[in-house]
Amino acid sequence: MRCTISSRAGQVLARGSLAIQKDEEGELQLVFRTDAGNVISGGPIASDGDLTSGSEVLFRQFFETWGMSDLTLTAKTKT
Repeated sequence: MRCTISSRAGQVLARGSLAIQKDEEGELQLVFRTDAGNVISGGPIASDGDLTSGSEVLFRQFFETWGMSDLTLTAKTKT
């Protein structure tokens, strides 16, 4: 799934993709991999597949990365 991270003013901050990967303890977590090769780690994915916790942590990491809140993640799938 292709994604774009944009500021509230519409500036594109990064392009990349959402992915699920295992952390050091073998737990699944949500991550964003930028086209520039950076990986921004989110939080754990619940055993029932709920992404709420993982995405909340991911958006906090977006704030840490870009120093701004109110970012928009837009996802597009190939048609």
